[in-house]
This record gives sequence, C-alpha cells and structure tokens, in this order.
Amino acid sequence: MNAPAGTAAGGIVVRPLQERDRDRWRELWDLYLAFYGQELDAEVTAATWRRLLACEHGMGALVATDGEGHVVGLAHHVVHAGTWSTKPVCYLEDLVVDPGFRGRGYGRALIDALVSRAAALGCGNLYWHTAGDNAAARRLYDRVATLSEYVRYDIELPDTGGDTEGEGPR
Repeated sequence: MNAPAGTAAGGIVVRPLQERDRDRWRELWDLYLAFYGQELDAEVTAATWRRLLACEHGMGALVATDGEGHVVGLAHHVVHAGTWSTKPVCYLEDLVVDPGFRGRGYGRALIDALVSRAAALGCGNLYWHTAGDNAAARRLYDRVATLSEYVRYDIELPDTGGDTEGEGPR
C-alpha cells in the first residue's frame, strides 16, 4: 500500500513510511499514545511497526517531512471492506504532528495525501474518530470533513490466546 511521494505548500513532503523512519516513528507514536493516555505493551508496538511497514491487513502509514527531510508527522490508516458499499473504505486510525510543527499545514497535508491515496485505491470514503475535547485537531477536521452524528461504543475482548485472524462468524 505504498503511496507516491507528494510535495505540499511550504516544502512539506508526504511519503510512505520507510524502515529508516523507525526511531522518529517511535518518538511520534509515543507522543500520540501519551496524548491519549495510553500505554501499550512493547509487543503491540513492535507488531504495529511491522504491519505498517509491510502494509499487512490493509494497514499503511504516511509520514510528513519538513524541507530538510525530517519526519514531523504521521498518519496510520486501514483500508477495509464495508457492508454499506461495494467499494472499500479507508479508516484514518492515528494522526499526529510534532508539537513544534503544528498549525503549519502538516496535518492537512497528511489528510490530503490520504484522500488521494484512498481515492486511488477505489475507496468510497475516508473516516476517523477523535476525542471530543481535542480542540486543536477538530479545528482542522472541521475544515476538511463533515462531522458525523454517530457515537462510538467499545467492548474490550478477552485474550483467548488463539490466532483466529480471518475467521468469520460460525
């Protein structure tokens, strides 16, 4: 799921995540998790990195770089089938920009690049969630997307120890 590199205004370049980005990706990933008050086992972070880099299970990642090529933002996404369309849909799962670069177009460039990527993959729509009190991000999101009226519910499932990936209902 590699996307072509693209240059936005201000020398922002958005490109696919690469192996060389590992350390910076980890810094931004840790920043993102801390913002949402989350701690993940090292095993989960390692698996996430591997899946993003290999584009497994519809997962992919784009990074935004500054004019000198330093990674300053990232967007993780998952392309999946849906039940309300014959086209796949794209879920923007995680988006983060280094605090020193916020408000300068990096988040917008990541979203714009993902819109192009999802369209190229034949997706019917792109969607995401954010915390209700994430005012800074919501200012951007309100400019580029339509706020949905849906409410999200979660159920934490027990770890059964089995690998049932790909199994459907029985």
